[in-house]
Amino acid sequence: MAEIVLGLASSHTPQMSTSAEFWKEHAARDERNAQLLGRDGRYHSYDDLLANADPGLAGELEAPVWKDKFDRAQAAVGALARRLEQAAPDIVVIVGDDQHELFGADGVPAIGLFTGERLWDLPPDAEHFARIPKDIQRANWAAHADAPDSYPVGAGLSQHLAAALTGREFDVTVMSAQPRGRSLGHAFTFARRRLHLAAEVPIVPVLLNTYYPPNVPGPARCWRLGEALRAGIESWDADARIAVFASGGLSHFVVLEDLDRAVLAGLAGGDGAALGQLPADMLRSGTSETLNWITAGGALSGLSFDLLDYIPAYRSPAGTGVGMAFATWNRDRAARTEQETAA
Repeated sequence: MAEIVLGLASSHTPQMSTSAEFWKEHAARDERNAQLLGRDGRYHSYDDLLANADPGLAGELEAPVWKDKFDRAQAAVGALARRLEQAAPDIVVIVGDDQHELFGADGVPAIGLFTGERLWDLPPDAEHFARIPKDIQRANWAAHADAPDSYPVGAGLSQHLAAALTGREFDVTVMSAQPRGRSLGHAFTFARRRLHLAAEVPIVPVLLNTYYPPNVPGPARCWRLGEALRAGIESWDADARIAVFASGGLSHFVVLEDLDRAVLAGLAGGDGAALGQLPADMLRSGTSETLNWITAGGALSGLSFDLLDYIPAYRSPAGTGVGMAFATWNRDRAARTEQETAA
């Protein structure tokens, strides 16, 4: 039977794929954002947040602090990549959010699975690329290849999971052909682009709708979904080593340290009940990607959680930025020692 040999989770923000000297440009983009999710669970303009911001954040915006945080993020990504290589999985199940990449106005499922044999990363054409903000352009290398790039899909496992989840009363949208002109999203390409997943290793994308109401699954449902994924993987009649990877998060585009630390504590303790009680109004906008981690937590709760680093990466005096986090779930504690030695 298939077995889960490793769990991983990583932020995938462009902020960690552009050097720290460009963080001020990410902050400039925040100034134009009228939908910044604040600590009260409501959306605010940048000026509103700035008017009520902690003046102590000024110390977080100094060049040496930014460089240190950027370097820590690169070290954590490197540790994840080494651990993934050491685990040598046959298939990687990636829990991520689709941001109008494969899906769009013609249909956005709460939970989706792709059961075809192959997906394509389609980089933006020149016209589209020119419309992307300059700071995002500089991080495009972490999301897309320079030319169409093919990803093998573990279709047998994906089909099995679609049946297994349906059997546990999850309504799953199944797609077997990639819509013309639509690309595999950055949450799913990240494993190859930044964690150096070998091109021949198949993926199984579990596509969650975290961003777009009204059909966003809540945290309790995401934990149960993770549990159902684990049961589905372990019931697959194949001799396969499976890794589960949560892509995205944590809080952004306002850093919510208290929320992030509560999520990480819940994952460390395998406390699905506590994670399920997180207020839904706090899990919106970019912070909604926390749901990817909660889903993975449900799938990996029997393994040992190790937080490699948590980096509250503030980029403006209004408190905007990203709560960057990097973690693994291991079958034993020895894996952590191996990571630390390699680092």
